[in-house]
Formats: sequence, C-alpha cells, structure tokens
Amino acid sequence: MKLYKLLSVLLEYPDRELIDHLPEIRQALADSLDVDEAERAGVRKFLAYLEEEDLTALQADYVQTFDLTAEHSLHLTHHLFGDDKNRGPALIDLGELYKDYGVEVAANELPDYLPLILEFTAYLEDSEARMFLSDGIKVLSVLAANLEKAKSPYAPLLRIVEGRGNLTRLAA
Repeated sequence: MKLYKLLSVLLEYPDRELIDHLPEIRQALADSLDVDEAERAGVRKFLAYLEEEDLTALQADYVQTFDLTAEHSLHLTHHLFGDDKNRGPALIDLGELYKDYGVEVAANELPDYLPLILEFTAYLEDSEARMFLSDGIKVLSVLAANLEKAKSPYAPLLRIVEGRGNLTRLAA
C-alpha cells in the first residue's frame, strides 16, 4: 500500500470500518518501503489517536475540523478561490486530468477533495506524484499550518503530504 492511499483513507470521515481495519493499516504502514521514519512516526501517532478515542468523538472532531471550519477544508480549491466563479474552471481542469488517466470521479464528489487527490496520486509514479502535489504546495502548507494552530491531530498527516510535494526540499 502506497503512503498516498494510506493518507487518503486516514483523511476520510472516520467510521467503524476504519477503526476495525486499524491493525491492517498499521501493518501496511510497517510494510511500506516508500515511507521514511519521520512520516512513519507521524502516521503512527495519528493511528494511536484513532485507537484511543471513542468513534463518536472522532466523528465529532472530524466534522468540527473539516466541515465546520472553512480554514481546514479538504477541498483545496476553496483555499484558492473560496466561492469565486474561477473555482469552477479549476475543478473542471482537475476532473479532466483524472479522466485523462482513466479515473472516474463519483458524481457527488468534487475533484479537489484531498482524500480523492491522494487516492489518484497513489496510482502515479513517485516523481510524477511529487510533481502533481507540488502544484498545490502553497495550499497544503497553509492547510497544515491552520491545522497545527488548531492543535488538530490531522496536522501531521497534512505535513506529510506537504513534504511529499515540496520539490525544493528534495533538491536540497
């Protein structure tokens, strides 16, 4: 399991199925060769949070964090455009990119939803995935900083995504 797919699953709304599959997720993380130790530690810390909290509390925290706080939206174009008319063309372009790769987006999902972006990224070669994520590096950085300011347990996951898209960090 690639790290991107793992992060995609962890950034979705938590449900009983997720909690029931935490042992498999933990094993997939341990077996992943494409994860460095800092990334592994961040995901392990998040998995511990999921294991320690009651499911209802996890769900309430998720809704408060991502659905009720605009600065934490997982819809990345929201951070660039808000509800501006220019958001539509950006969403269309992203949807067309997915189609070019043979990926169909569910009718009820916007293509800029970070878990969907990460699921798509999981199918790309590593260098292509990093380049793709680098296009959103500013948004990812702001989103991660907003989550850190709120002391959200989701912040380390966003920092991992940001780190994967930070091409200047790789060049150094």
